[in-house]
Amino acid sequence: MRWWDIAPVLELERELFPDDAWSEGMFWSELAHARGPHATRRYVVAETGGRLVGYAGLAAAGGLGDVQTIAVARDQWGTGLGARLLTDLLQHATAFECDEVLLEVRVDNTRAQRLYERFGFEPIGFRRGYYQPGNIDALVMRLRVQDAPGASGASDVPGAPDVPDAPDVQGTESHG
Repeated sequence: MRWWDIAPVLELERELFPDDAWSEGMFWSELAHARGPHATRRYVVAETGGRLVGYAGLAAAGGLGDVQTIAVARDQWGTGLGARLLTDLLQHATAFECDEVLLEVRVDNTRAQRLYERFGFEPIGFRRGYYQPGNIDALVMRLRVQDAPGASGASDVPGAPDVPDAPDVQGTESHG
């Protein structure tokens, strides 16, 4: 993800998460930590036909990774794009030398929970009222990176098939 991706990312963010969408400033702040030799973030976008159809982000510090966000346009659900985005983040968690990766997911988002479980994430707790203003609880999930399929950078991650017409996933270094 680069600065010129922020406007279409915000459009998709507001469409998918109308009640608790990230602000433009939040994305700028994350991207400020995604480049250079001391980068602690990985943000990627997926495009098809010149249209942004997904994005994802990971923060890393002290051996711990945190999936900050994953979003896929509704017309791309079921294509494997979410799995491809998550695969990219987990490969970079390994590069960031993370021992564990955490994430929060809405308790009512069973589609996302199933995706995370396919990758080996396990529930470890709840954050009550985490998603505001709806006061929706978050399920906290953890993956021990050494136990993750494909964590070594291999492409054999379950749920991440090689889809010939899948959108391109582009990371911060893909644009130069």
